[in-house]
Amino acid sequence: MIQDYGWDEYIHKHNRTHLSTNQIGRVVSVRGTSYLLMSDSGELDAELTGKLLFCLSREEQPKVGDWVKFIAYESLGFITEILPRTNELFRKMPGKETARQVIAANIDSALIIQGLDHDFNPMRLERYIAQCIACSIKPVIILNKSDLITNQQEVENEVNKLQRNLPVYFCSTLTGTGIPELTNNIFQPKKTYLFIGSSGVGKSSLINILNGNLKQKVNEISSSTGKGKHTTTTRDLFRLPNGSLLIDTPGMREFGVGFSDDYHTNETFPVISRLAEDCKFRDCKHTNEEGCAVIEALRENRIDRVIYESYLKLMREHMHFEKSIQDKKKEGKRFGRMVREVKDFRKKNKY
Repeated sequence: MIQDYGWDEYIHKHNRTHLSTNQIGRVVSVRGTSYLLMSDSGELDAELTGKLLFCLSREEQPKVGDWVKFIAYESLGFITEILPRTNELFRKMPGKETARQVIAANIDSALIIQGLDHDFNPMRLERYIAQCIACSIKPVIILNKSDLITNQQEVENEVNKLQRNLPVYFCSTLTGTGIPELTNNIFQPKKTYLFIGSSGVGKSSLINILNGNLKQKVNEISSSTGKGKHTTTTRDLFRLPNGSLLIDTPGMREFGVGFSDDYHTNETFPVISRLAEDCKFRDCKHTNEEGCAVIEALRENRIDRVIYESYLKLMREHMHFEKSIQDKKKEGKRFGRMVREVKDFRKKNKY
């Protein structure tokens, strides 16, 4: 059973062939502190053991797509360990809080969906792409609602300005255009895919078509905005008829970036990195430095301003995110040092 949910691919990547599948499950849904696992015995409701519940941070707790060890007791499972993640897609927590919010784990490809109505936005697209690549997840671009446009080439030109060289698919859940291409070219059995995008881009409608039935509720188009209304409220993993695995996510109004510690600029921003090789200074920030090859390319129209401005904006966000994280770590170290000093004082003075 768990082989159908990608277990063989997981143990191959992590060299964990010695693990017994008897008490291994994959998280297919999360509801607060309750989890739905897929195991060799079928679906199982599960909870964290007290140790994990109180010792793990929010980002360390199980997410959809995680592989876990569990102990079964009557009709309930208790999760005892979260197995190492191949990767994880995360974003900065919405609002002013500077913390990571892990969206899903163990993903083969992220399908970034935008609607070709008011939702289409190349800079937002670049934001999703950069975060996915920084999280070691291959992005694919899906442009839904193609029935609303008359000139597809104009849209392709806007996407090509990003110089990302990524797969781009046009489709319409209303007319069915492009759906066979998605099914045949993207989805492979036992591979895990993640849908991400803003509210109302048609993720639920697309899942319904791919799944062959109405698993996801779909709301009507808003009469005031002309956009689809947001319907998905939780993250869930589905197994599609062809055996591929799909994680749906709620629409995201904010997608704050915060790259992994080991991200590489040449992968996350390939165009900037290629140009930066000719910069006069190795630590060039590409803003107003003398001999900056990126700024020169911008002046000569060899790089689109969308790419440059997006790069600067995302790097500013990332640096702010990293600074906040480092400040929290310093505060934690200071607090830990203070606790140790208080303990030492009590020991010396028998207080």
